[in-house]
Amino acid sequence: MGRIARWAAARAFGRPSGLLGRFGGRLMARGNAATERHAVLLAAPTERDTVLVVGPGPGVGLEAAARRSARVIGIDPSPAMLAAARRRCAGAVARGRLRLAAGTADSTGLPDGSVDIVMAVNNVQLWPDVPAALGELRRVLRPGGRILLCTHLKWLPGGLPTLADSVQVAGFESVRTWTWEPPGRMASTAALLSAARPRDGGRS
Repeated sequence: MGRIARWAAARAFGRPSGLLGRFGGRLMARGNAATERHAVLLAAPTERDTVLVVGPGPGVGLEAAARRSARVIGIDPSPAMLAAARRRCAGAVARGRLRLAAGTADSTGLPDGSVDIVMAVNNVQLWPDVPAALGELRRVLRPGGRILLCTHLKWLPGGLPTLADSVQVAGFESVRTWTWEPPGRMASTAALLSAARPRDGGRS
């Protein structure tokens, strides 16, 4: 990929901004919608759970999670995507069920052990420092808390085995990987990983 193509991809999908960001947001809302909702069903939050959604983009997954959870926190480095998510999820924001903030996987701004579930859909491949991000997400999970990562298989560097190894090294247990075929012509094979922070005996 050339320099101009990398720049355009970052503006449209990495940290969406400007006209390309709005275009990328619309594509993400359409192309990722089925995967976002499927991921929420797999994570299975309950009315007792606080859920962190990393990189929610235009907010399709946030909207689905907010219907099932006690509280949802969405962090995204893109002001354009935070604004789009705020518009889509205005009701949940108004009810105090959803909070949106600037942040990244490796810098969430959240306290230790403050969430029950972490979700990230179609952005793991964009994390500049995967080990740092996994360490941060483990830190904010309560003991026994769960993480669900989902991304396009074709864009995942090293595939699921490499991601699973990184998750285990970060101190998670019960690591499981699989793939899923989303419906629709715009969707591609999804790579999924679930794991848990140890309840006790794990690294602090």
